[in-house]
Order: sequence, then structure tokens, then C-alpha cells
Amino acid sequence: MTTKRILSGIQASGSLHLGNYLGALKKFADMQNDDAERFYFIADLHAITVWQDPEKLLSQTREIAACYLAAGVDPQKSTIFPQSAVVGHVELAWIFNCVARLGWLDRMTQFKDKAGKDKERASVGLYTYPVLQAADILLYKATHVPVGEDQRQHLELTRDVAKKFNHDFGVEYFPVPETLYQGPGARIMSLRDGMAKMSKSDPSDNSRINLTDTADVIASKIKKAKSDADVLPEAEDGLVGRPEAKNLVGIYAALSGQSVAQVLAEFGGKGFGAFKPALADVVVDKMSPVSERLRALLKEPDEIDRALMIGVEKARAVAEPVVKDVKKIVGLWG
Repeated sequence: MTTKRILSGIQASGSLHLGNYLGALKKFADMQNDDAERFYFIADLHAITVWQDPEKLLSQTREIAACYLAAGVDPQKSTIFPQSAVVGHVELAWIFNCVARLGWLDRMTQFKDKAGKDKERASVGLYTYPVLQAADILLYKATHVPVGEDQRQHLELTRDVAKKFNHDFGVEYFPVPETLYQGPGARIMSLRDGMAKMSKSDPSDNSRINLTDTADVIASKIKKAKSDADVLPEAEDGLVGRPEAKNLVGIYAALSGQSVAQVLAEFGGKGFGAFKPALADVVVDKMSPVSERLRALLKEPDEIDRALMIGVEKARAVAEPVVKDVKKIVGLWG
């Protein structure tokens, strides 16, 4: 029976926020009760597909590792490590560059979105990013990958790479990974624009709840969050066409452990003057312990590094035999 292996990573660029917590970190912590092996990495190699200040990149790598720990991801139960510390990621990525087809990459919409009109000035790494992502996943023979909507296309490319490698070399070596449904809270939108995803790159700090925010800052941001003039509906279909209302209700539901229907049963017919203070209380109650733990960890970089070294050793122990096997299958010397 194949061991269930879950793998995911967060890019080492910018501070993490409530969307990252609900869409990824909290789920990673919750999945520690599953009968599976878990690999969670900090994607510092992916980060350098666009320019990064070297000193800032290093601090961001530690900060994201601290976010994993503060959210409850236990380095004894889950493998937490920087991507660049395991050389197999880049070794396998080159081999997969020779397996993947140019037409597959031409179809990747994220490159078009990120490169914009001036794609000739974009790095080659930004273009081949999905191949490195395939290497990230297949290096650990991951069977399940939690992905958001914006990464589904990349997972499909990973599946194509696994199938083509197995076919070309006449082996059944790589499993074809499956999408792991993330459930509610997987897509949190901006507090300033209910049509835009909450983002660490948004120039407005009021658009997001940062994981480092204090209780007072959190409450202030919820108070200022964009809403509308209508009262909350009593049923979910009443949120159609009301993106800001839908987002705020979704945040309340995800953090309180309730369904959207349950939240509307309590607050339907009430205005945001009543709902926002209740939402602020829930966000502060759930996020303050995480923020306090995170701020404490950031003052102890040696503690973060110790956790990462535990993960690096575990990750290398799994990755090195896979690279060795693949080199033998492909016919590389040594």
C-alpha cells in the first residue's frame, strides 16, 4: 500500500496574513492528525524568479518557518524545511525540464499574469517555475497536494510530467499526485476589495490581517474593512453580488468553525454596525495567540533554525534516494 504523502510550500516573499493562515497554515496543522507523512517547505528558490534582496530573503525564509511553527505545525510530526537546502529540487527540476514540453509551459496562465506585457524581460526561472514545482512534489513522491485555484494548472503539469517520465522510461516510478480539497477558508479576499484575493503584495496594509498584527491593529482593520449599506441576508443566496459581505461572513465562519448558513442564522437582518464588532472579537480571539507566538519566535532565530535543521535532515533522507533512482533510470553516470 502506497504511503500517503502530503506536500505543500509557501513562497519566501513578504509577510503572511490571515488568508495564508486559513487557506494553508491552519489546515497544515489540522492535517497532523491524518495518517500521512507531511512535507511543508519554504519556497525560497521560487521566490528568486523575481528579484529579491538577499538579506531580506533570508529573514523572510525564517519568518515563514516561524509562521508554520506559530500556527501549530509541529516539526516532530511534519517536515518543515527551506527548499534550497535540499539539492534534489534543482537536480530533478533539470531532468524534468527535459521531460516537460514547451507547449505545456506556453499554456501556463500564471506566467502571462506575472510577466505582463514585458515578458521578454522576465527571468527564464519565472517561465519554468511550474517545472521546479513538479520537482518539488515528485521528489518526495507526494500523493496529495493541497492547492488553491491559482495553482491547479501547475498541479496538472506535475501530473503530466509524472505520466510522461513513467511512459518514456518504461517505469511506474512516480505516483500521479491528487488534489487535496482544502475546504472552507481556502480563499480569503482583501478587506478593501471583495473581488481581489488578500495579498501580501497589496500596497495597502489595511487590505489584510498580518500574522504579526496586534489585537488592537486587528480590531481597527476589521472596523475599517469595506462593507455595504445593506443588512446581512438570512440565507446564503442573499450574498450573491455582495463580495465584501460574503468575504467578511466567510472569515467569521472559517475562524468560528461554523458554516456560512449558521453565521447568517445568527446575524441575518443585522447591519455591519452589529456584525463587525462580533467579527473583530472572533478574529482577535483566534489570531492573537498565533501572533503572540510568532512575534516571540522571531526574536529567537536560533530556535527557528533548529526546527529547520530537523526538517532538512528528514527531507534529504527521503529526497536523496529518489534522485539516485532517477539518475539511474535516465542513464546518468554515477
